[in-house]
Amino acid sequence: MVTGWAIDEPLLEQEALRLRVVLVRHGESDWNGEGRIQGHLGGGLTGRGHDQAATTADFLTRAYRVPDAVLASDLPRVLQTAAPYADRLPGAIALRPDPRLREVDNGTWSGRLIADVAGAEADTIERIRGGQDLPRGGGERMAELSARVQSAIADLAAETAQEHRAGERLVVAFSHGGPIRMATVAAVGLPSSGYRAVRGAGNCSVTELEYWVGTDGAVLASRLVSANSAHHLGAGAGAAPTD
Repeated sequence: MVTGWAIDEPLLEQEALRLRVVLVRHGESDWNGEGRIQGHLGGGLTGRGHDQAATTADFLTRAYRVPDAVLASDLPRVLQTAAPYADRLPGAIALRPDPRLREVDNGTWSGRLIADVAGAEADTIERIRGGQDLPRGGGERMAELSARVQSAIADLAAETAQEHRAGERLVVAFSHGGPIRMATVAAVGLPSSGYRAVRGAGNCSVTELEYWVGTDGAVLASRLVSANSAHHLGAGAGAAPTD
């Protein structure tokens, strides 16, 4: 019995291997609460952030099968978010820290209040809002963030081809708002500058991406399954001002 309209699929099932990546943003951090720019710096989660992480771990274990791999940015706020979920998994599934999943490097802006940077760096911020991809606080450009995120995705695709098994390979990856936005725009075929078309991810929100992978490990097609879903957290689970 035909249950779907296959012509709308990017590729027919038999033509490629399947990789699904579930991206989870970290819970509320200390600097989120203080309105500070984080980037590669910042501490751990607030009490609310720890509660969000526990609730998200419960949701992920209910909503998905045991994943084939679990990745996380190596920054404290993300590792603390991933820990409750990793603790629920079989011992054979080890959490893999990956610095490529870090937030964009905000350089000297990191640790400063958003309001202070907005005032002191008004010209640079205006140019960024106008479409220029400038290093943030002397740190990274968004295109550089996109490149390292896509490098991580490419490695996951290569691993999928190496396994070459029937069914779908499932990866859960804990990260930050910036990398999740960049992975999303790339999956739907937008350039790195297209991140403005994607709303920033809320704390502990879940975004799903799907990839079709050739037997040589190349990504043949990709699409967005769902974005910035935080229904498991209940009311008041909006995006935090900084990542």
